[in-house]
Amino acid sequence: MTDLMSRLPKVEGTYTENRDMSALSWLRTGGPADVLFQPAHIADLAHFMKHLPKDIPILPVGVCSNMIIRDGGIRGVVIRLGRGFNGIEPLKDNKIRAGAAALDAHVARKAADAGVDLAFLRTIPGTIGGAIKMNAGCYGVYTADVFRTATAVTRAGDVVTLRPDDMDFAYRYSALPDDTIIVQAVFQGPAAEPAAIHQKMEDALAKREATQPTKERSCGSTFRNPAGFSSTGQDDDTHELKAWKVIEDAGLRGYRMGGAQMSEMHPNFLINTGTANSADLENLGEYVREKVAQNSGIDLQWEIMRVGEK
Repeated sequence: MTDLMSRLPKVEGTYTENRDMSALSWLRTGGPADVLFQPAHIADLAHFMKHLPKDIPILPVGVCSNMIIRDGGIRGVVIRLGRGFNGIEPLKDNKIRAGAAALDAHVARKAADAGVDLAFLRTIPGTIGGAIKMNAGCYGVYTADVFRTATAVTRAGDVVTLRPDDMDFAYRYSALPDDTIIVQAVFQGPAAEPAAIHQKMEDALAKREATQPTKERSCGSTFRNPAGFSSTGQDDDTHELKAWKVIEDAGLRGYRMGGAQMSEMHPNFLINTGTANSADLENLGEYVREKVAQNSGIDLQWEIMRVGEK
């Protein structure tokens, strides 16, 4: 580890060796990162990227709300944006500028206060950077629908502007390279009365509370809907073929493995009941994939990222 530290560029932000990632994980599992880097500002991040030896791997993370960090931990440098990357600012023409570390829910609320409808973000756990990377969405609205531009730092240390054509958005997908880090973005939503947007968000939260295990440790949907997307590549919430249904049909609602469980309330939610490690979670997910394939011939695809060493 000391050898790795000696090879890292001098920065204004902070390095933390052997950082316990379970404390940062939504699921509260996972091993340590060799080094956690929290840059002070965009120029600091660009300097780090430019001068980092090419053989040292990097992994950008947010609040790890869509990620299983394996028990063996993460080699190289994990980059986590914090203060200085979480600002939210209304602009002209129903636009909102948000830092990549800003929570989706906070952006939705600030936008609503400004009369901009980004209500779909309210029920999505995680940060703006992750929402763009995965084209997060719900209730028929997706990040791609409101995305206008983003500022990002490449592995070479260049600060670039990304536009919709650069992103190649599709269902739960963008073409953003894994080693390019979004630092801020501009969104444009429909104009509406603030009170109406806030009510819309409250209704969505109530619906989520009634249908999903919101009080459990979960990353939300575990698997992508098998055919739940339209010809445009976007999710179709009305499509009859749902991941939860094929999991239930395989008899796996509530199924447990170690401390991991497929939720009784929503069988496409993989939850940590309190004693799971990352192996329990990933092994249960793979078991579900196997049993669904045997039962229905459907090859479920993970929606949750799995990173690090087993």
